[in-house]
Amino acid sequence: MKDLIYIEEPNLLFGHGQKCADARDGLTLFGPINKIYGIRSGVIGTQKGLSIFKKYIDALQKPTYNSNNLTRPMFPGFEAAFNCKWESDNILFEEVSDKEIDDLLYNENTHKRTFDLVSLFLDKIVDANKNADEAIDIWFVVVPDEIHRYCRPNQSLPPELVKTKRLISKGEAKSFVYEPSLFEEMEEDDKAKEEEARAYNYDAQFHDQLKARLLPHTIATQIVRESTLAWREFTNTAGRPIRDFSKIEGHLAWTLSTAAFYKAGGKPWKLSDIRSGVCYLGLVYKQIEKSKNPRNACCAAQMFLDNGDGTVFKGHVGKWWDPTKKEFHLNPKEAKSLLTQALESYKKQNGRNPKEVFIHARTRFNNEEWGAFKEVTPKGVNLVGVTITKTKPLKLYRSHGDYPILRGLAWLIDEKSAFLWTKGFVPKLQTALSMEVPNPLFIEINKGQAKLTQVLKDIMALTKLNYNACIYADGMPVTLRFADKIGEILTASTDIVAPPLAFKYYI
Repeated sequence: MKDLIYIEEPNLLFGHGQKCADARDGLTLFGPINKIYGIRSGVIGTQKGLSIFKKYIDALQKPTYNSNNLTRPMFPGFEAAFNCKWESDNILFEEVSDKEIDDLLYNENTHKRTFDLVSLFLDKIVDANKNADEAIDIWFVVVPDEIHRYCRPNQSLPPELVKTKRLISKGEAKSFVYEPSLFEEMEEDDKAKEEEARAYNYDAQFHDQLKARLLPHTIATQIVRESTLAWREFTNTAGRPIRDFSKIEGHLAWTLSTAAFYKAGGKPWKLSDIRSGVCYLGLVYKQIEKSKNPRNACCAAQMFLDNGDGTVFKGHVGKWWDPTKKEFHLNPKEAKSLLTQALESYKKQNGRNPKEVFIHARTRFNNEEWGAFKEVTPKGVNLVGVTITKTKPLKLYRSHGDYPILRGLAWLIDEKSAFLWTKGFVPKLQTALSMEVPNPLFIEINKGQAKLTQVLKDIMALTKLNYNACIYADGMPVTLRFADKIGEILTASTDIVAPPLAFKYYI
């Protein structure tokens, strides 16, 4: 077996030009890379939800510790970490009453109750956002746990809670969806059935559907359950918390604060030693379960720059899924469209073309789609296709010690492929990023030319660009880390038309 090589832990850049490997240490010591004066948040939820949210924001102003958990750094307080004010008395509140929720929640049809509740929250957010005297930086959707429990796929209401019976089955709904009525005048019962059938155009997932339907309005949101913010208040019959977050309380404070700061327009950190003029593109695919053709899928591209900026370009629905090979592939027209959008966006932001473009995907590129990518790539731009998968398991064990192998170790198979351990033991933390023996990523330069060790360094760096969770590092690079979630949001409704949008609107 060939020797393993070690990829040095990438540094991040923070305020005052200071470098640090851990985002939490960097923010505590040096502050964010760019600052905003303050955050004005909107809150939509019940009166109880507002009270919970305000108490949590007040608590964020003070240090928060993790009980008996030394591997997760304490949270020093929001203003101390971000040099930014976020006050509980500077909030625009839009109430959703308990009665409004009760009138819609107890519908036997999961799609219908989810669609109606999303519509309730969405309409209030959009109207309040338009009428606000001051701009709202980010809307917090504080969701009662009952909505989270019953507005997810395959979740049925207990029979004793049902107040409204379903009018139509999923099979009957398809005839309405694909063959709508040709008659304007319909019986009241038929109108009600057709209205319920429309709910099947959307996934029965409150989080994803709300995110998807808000995309055309470009409103940044953070959706959070009441029991996440006030976990001590939600107890079982024995009086113990149903969700005990005592060991990760500081981690939750870091995560929520970083996401709020980023979505409000701040930049917590950026990659320190990444090469300038490089553009990273991650391809997103998701089969459309509502489609009659199993080959139909939605596609998108996520672009990330060296400064951490991310943009999502929504593609078209097409026959991208190959059920025989179990792979997604674009036709030449769609491949050209997605890459052209990314290149034009990069040039608009930077005033010039990138020097290199790395396209990350979970499947190997075929010659047809790669030829299309090459056709629209400007002269002088190095285009590289990289496949990143978990499909080739390989476990290595240390001969001694209590911890798994180091994060950053790589086994080079040849000049084009390698196994890379993005999880594993981290000396700085004195623990591992995974509770189990970690599996490596299989990295392959599938198309184009690049130095393999440089590709591995880039992927290691991109595991540290997740602004939605303030952690040491992720197991996947950000180009593919959110691919499934973005795919679920994009397919929550295929009718939604979304322009190229900042990454923050999807997470």
